[in-house]
Amino acid sequence: MTTPRDHNPARRRLHLPLAPAGGGPASDTGVNARGERKPPWLKVRLASGPTFQELRGLMRGLSLHTVCEEAMCPNIGECWEEREATFLILGSRCTRRCGFCDVMTARPDPVDEDEPARIAEAVAAMGLRFVVLTGVARDDLPDGGARIWAATVRACKEAVSGIGVEVLPSDFRGGGSDIATVLEAGPDVFAHNLETVPRLHERIRPAFGYERSLEVLRSAKRHRPDVVTKSNLILGMGETPEEVVETMADLADAGVDILTMGQYLQPTRFHLPVDRWVHPDEFAAHAAAGEARGIAHVEAGPLVRSSYHAGRQFRRALEAGVPAPS
Repeated sequence: MTTPRDHNPARRRLHLPLAPAGGGPASDTGVNARGERKPPWLKVRLASGPTFQELRGLMRGLSLHTVCEEAMCPNIGECWEEREATFLILGSRCTRRCGFCDVMTARPDPVDEDEPARIAEAVAAMGLRFVVLTGVARDDLPDGGARIWAATVRACKEAVSGIGVEVLPSDFRGGGSDIATVLEAGPDVFAHNLETVPRLHERIRPAFGYERSLEVLRSAKRHRPDVVTKSNLILGMGETPEEVVETMADLADAGVDILTMGQYLQPTRFHLPVDRWVHPDEFAAHAAAGEARGIAHVEAGPLVRSSYHAGRQFRRALEAGVPAPS
């Protein structure tokens, strides 16, 4: 009898899209590849506040889980106080492996057809005003899971009148019809994360492609010019400041409306080491450069994560002149 393979021998937790900035299984040593200790600006306060406590109690009562909690996001208190949360769909097992990400790579579970309805129920019960839907890559499915993405968007819109919905899917292997399926469900924001610069992309995101990810964002704008598009860059994985500026130019040329940038933190010793701690001043300079290049809103800082204050980012992009989705 064959012993089943253990797909998670290191017992790694789920982290999407970045590792936590405080507590939990972050870098083993607290130092980067240059021997520099973690700086004070990466320390965070414990989540608190009446709305946070209310939502946490509700989650416990309904036996629900969000990426916010699973990833121990340092911004959970802020986002939950604004009644925003991020849900993971299509299971917790990914068909790809990125060097920075702590999601388990394994054969995915069967598709849960009831998941869209359960997510919508949770969104309504939590009284959310803005929800982010993210998920694992499902290369085992002919449509990459696009049907479930679309069903979840529609379920959330039907459950809560006026709710804002952001989707953060994989690249669907560049499948334009699958991207269209998701967009036709009516999300307010379509996000796809580029994550790093061209020189590092193949090593850090081996199953993705730099140009293909850019094309996903272009395709979204072509199919629905009114949708707000968004991407993310993780700094501190070996890129140079000059490469970041060049990558932001590529994202601006692809029509991206919102860009987030945050500090990479090593989830476990099995992951890529932190190359450097990026100073807040560098993040501020990148934000100014990105907006000068034409990106409507750039949210950049050591603790910024892709879904950080997603609803606020959406509103700021609209205030900057991006047309509201029809």
